[in-house]
Amino acid sequence: MSARLLFVHAHPDDESLATGVAIAHHVSAGDEVHVLTCTLGEQGEVIPPELAHLDADHEDTLGEYRRDELRAAMAAIGARHRVLGEDQRSGRVSRWRDSGMAGAAGARHPRAWVRADDSVAVEAVTEVLTEVEPDVVITYDAQGGYAHPDHIRTHEVTRWAVTAMDEGRRPDLFGTFTPRSWAEEDRRVLAALPGVSERGWSQPTGDFPPSVVDDEIVTHAVIDPEAVERQVSALRHHRTQVSLGPEGTYALSNDVAARLPGREGYARLDLTTGEPVRASRGERAALVDR
Repeated sequence: MSARLLFVHAHPDDESLATGVAIAHHVSAGDEVHVLTCTLGEQGEVIPPELAHLDADHEDTLGEYRRDELRAAMAAIGARHRVLGEDQRSGRVSRWRDSGMAGAAGARHPRAWVRADDSVAVEAVTEVLTEVEPDVVITYDAQGGYAHPDHIRTHEVTRWAVTAMDEGRRPDLFGTFTPRSWAEEDRRVLAALPGVSERGWSQPTGDFPPSVVDDEIVTHAVIDPEAVERQVSALRHHRTQVSLGPEGTYALSNDVAARLPGREGYARLDLTTGEPVRASRGERAALVDR
């Protein structure tokens, strides 16, 4: 029996980078996959020099451009998608705006996602949940993956919206996590790839982001190396934000190498605290029970 999944993300490209394997895997399995994007990523840093004029410090038209990137990426990966608060009849492409990294001036914009009224934001997400009626909802962990304010806000609003639903209609809510052993393995693999240094990318060092956790916390996983091809086909369309490299590698505007290993970890979230729900030790389960 097919399932219906809803992935809720803050900006275009987040869906393909953080959950692209799961999206591609479930599309290939015949499931109905939806992606909800809360802002258009207007504060993003632009990688291609010829497109630098789009950013918030110049023309401030990056949001519209990234909306087109998102459309093309979701067509490539096969998922249905929408932007939160989008209204095609009035021509409004989004209701809320990218807030930028912590401490950025973008957070002071009156439409910044971090400034959204709680009840209005929850109502908007609830409308999507009511329409889609997903079996499973996937978003960030309580710390937003790497503490991005918009990711944290997306986690909060999504969790509140799911909590407010009638218990009988309430979908399972999952957050994205990476087992520490996977993250350590990714760094070892990247260090051994000559193509990374040849591109001028640096190796990841230092502490892992908050979403990297002890292995036993990650209770669910999607492991599908064949899904990487479709994930990459989506990421090719996010070229303002992502540079693709050899052997399943990529970098963002910071030119730090990262890997697309064909696996993603998840854990069910406690609706009250947002923390991962602990489970008895055993083999990691799939996101959807078949």
